[in-house]
Amino acid sequence: MFSLTVRDHFMIAHSFKGDVFGPAQRQHGATYVVDVTFRRPCLDDDDLVVDIGLASSALSETLAEFNFRNLDEIPEFQGRNTTTEFMAKTVFDRLARAIDEGRLGQAASGLSHLKVTLHESHVAWADFEGAL
Repeated sequence: MFSLTVRDHFMIAHSFKGDVFGPAQRQHGATYVVDVTFRRPCLDDDDLVVDIGLASSALSETLAEFNFRNLDEIPEFQGRNTTTEFMAKTVFDRLARAIDEGRLGQAASGLSHLKVTLHESHVAWADFEGAL
């Protein structure tokens, strides 16, 4: 299996509901470093997994929707805890849609898997991985 990973980051504010979150129930901020790994069983005709520039642009565009936002104010997230795990799946879903829409170029049609990792800090991160 071949893979290619691109990296970006975004900054958010949010709060959580539920005693399990302790002080994180109060509004707080996070800066996530995001790694996205694209996988495919064989390279395309140009010997690519996916175009790095297009992959980087798609990730940047996806994260721009959340960057410098309070996630508590986004209607789509109402009633949800926007945990690191939840946001990894959210980014995955949006990138999968970008791939389906052809925004990552012809090479992306051969992608088989995608993995999104959100690094919350140097000691904690979460990811979501799935087939495309």
